[in-house]
Amino acid sequence: MTAVADLTIDLRQLPYEMDAGLGPRGRIGLIALSGDQTIEHECRQIWQQPDVAHYVTRILHHAGNVNLETLRRMEGGLADAAALLLPGLRLEVMAFGCTSGSLSIGIARVHELLRQQRPELRCTTPMEAGCLALQRLGARRIAFLSPYQHEVNQAMRQYLIEQGFSVPAMASWNIANGAMVNRVSQASAAEAVRQIGRAPDTDAVFVSCTALRLVERIEALEQEIGKPIVTSNQALAWHCLRLAGIDDAVPGFGRLLMLPLDE
Repeated sequence: MTAVADLTIDLRQLPYEMDAGLGPRGRIGLIALSGDQTIEHECRQIWQQPDVAHYVTRILHHAGNVNLETLRRMEGGLADAAALLLPGLRLEVMAFGCTSGSLSIGIARVHELLRQQRPELRCTTPMEAGCLALQRLGARRIAFLSPYQHEVNQAMRQYLIEQGFSVPAMASWNIANGAMVNRVSQASAAEAVRQIGRAPDTDAVFVSCTALRLVERIEALEQEIGKPIVTSNQALAWHCLRLAGIDDAVPGFGRLLMLPLDE
């Protein structure tokens, strides 16, 4: 064998130092639905605080006909999806990114599955984050907007009522195919918020579904209708930050992002 004659430097044990890695202030893990094109895009805009990192994996969801039964089927894949997010490494918060799915499976059950390998992990879902957000904003009478079919809408309305809210106004596009929700235009979503936001005897709008595109318009719409607006992605991103101990105000995404978790 002929030696390599031009090797003049051969450093085999360079000195190094270690730091905390990415996200020293907080690391957020997100489980997104396989067909959701929106949640990462919107949460990424909010999770831009210095030294905060986020990581995303996917769970299979057959979106052809979104109903309570098809949503519940995701239960079987949640623990495996959670196991893919930085296994063995520090993670402050994990979120399951499906509003109707978390309700259908059961929020306590979702938390149980996410914590199978990390018992002390802080967890959240868009449904519970949305309710906490509405409470934090002092809202009690909710105008509810969603893309879902009647069965799912009624289950979500009942959950809101069980959490102590009244829901005197509802509106929906009645879309069965979950993949189509990603394509509802921002203009259509904004106009729907304006319409439902005018409902009398309501003091906030809750827009459900992580596939809807609206986060960039929340602040302007709040000024138009004179009421706070909570969306699934906005509330989830807010709650994840606050659970990670990050209380930075994040301007540009509505009143909620200016608030800490507690007064």
